[in-house]
Amino acid sequence: MSNKLYKIILCSFALAAIFVPITASGPQAIRPIGDEKCLMCHEKQKSYLSTAHHFTSRPATKDSIAGKFEEGKNIVKTAEPDLQYRMEAKTDGLFQTAVIENTAMISARFDLVIGSGRKGQTYLYWDKSDQLYQLPVSFWTELGTWVSSPGYDDRVVNFTRPVLPRCLECHASSFEELRDSNTVNHYNRSSYVLGISCEKCHGPGQEHVSLQNDKTRKPSDQSIVNTARLSRERQIGLCALCHGGLGMAKAPAFSYTAGKDLEDYLHLQDPGPNEAVDVHGNQVALLKRSRCYQASSMTCSTCHDVHVRQRDPATFAGRCLTCHKIQSCGLFRKSGDRIAGKCVDCHMPNQTTNVIVSTHDGVRISPQVRTHWIKVYH
Repeated sequence: MSNKLYKIILCSFALAAIFVPITASGPQAIRPIGDEKCLMCHEKQKSYLSTAHHFTSRPATKDSIAGKFEEGKNIVKTAEPDLQYRMEAKTDGLFQTAVIENTAMISARFDLVIGSGRKGQTYLYWDKSDQLYQLPVSFWTELGTWVSSPGYDDRVVNFTRPVLPRCLECHASSFEELRDSNTVNHYNRSSYVLGISCEKCHGPGQEHVSLQNDKTRKPSDQSIVNTARLSRERQIGLCALCHGGLGMAKAPAFSYTAGKDLEDYLHLQDPGPNEAVDVHGNQVALLKRSRCYQASSMTCSTCHDVHVRQRDPATFAGRCLTCHKIQSCGLFRKSGDRIAGKCVDCHMPNQTTNVIVSTHDGVRISPQVRTHWIKVYH
């Protein structure tokens, strides 16, 4: 191995070791009872198990990982000609391996999948100390191939990017953070719940289940959050936990529960009217800029049904036409009914995010994300 690459490896580990962000401390959230118990009674909502929210994190298996491990499809080249990453399926698990000058140097197991795969996936691994790190190779759905993980410098070998609690808070239902003085990514490996569960949006379910099992009581308060009965502010806050930007923590991650005032747990800065807002990560701020939002009482659920897969933009047109008439569109006189079903494509177009940036074959790439600033673009 060349001295140059050897020094690069050492530098990457040294930099990661001294980067220790500050996190809040405090009590952990109540562990969820699990979707299975909820769906025993709410069978109509079983369609939720096919949604991106449900699949936003899960155990890493050959079925859940979108990328291929077959020879010829399992290699990621980097900006350094002598450095590449190899995806390997071994008898004891699935691994990412850094290969320098044809020599396998560092290898880590795929343990968790982050992302439903609609845009892509990234992957996490546990080290021997139960610390959680992001792996250096991700998967990009549009290209159908492995790529360098967003934010990684593909010229160095780096397996030491810590996964912080705030990141997990939006990609999982429950993680128990083990707080000590030197780490920010130390978790109870036997106490976490992956995916966005029923209780993430409806609150802890144990008391609700107990009430349903007690045939002698018929309380008016069912001890569960019906989101439709929340105020508009609380409904938007529930979505803003993950779709309102990173924010500034006022309480530990996973402390917030559905129905509470998000501001007591997380402060989200309202961007100024002329401040640039990226299409990824703060859909709520963009929605609030929209005249549709300002002139109505709409919430996220006005258009989104989180219990079902929603992939076809044309299906959202029906939501638009509950308030608007197709004849009022400026294109109707020229195009007539041909514009039916195209409301979202015209008024909420896909735009390139500047937040998620990766590299593939030496080229910088970013996904397209649908903007939630509803307006006339053409």
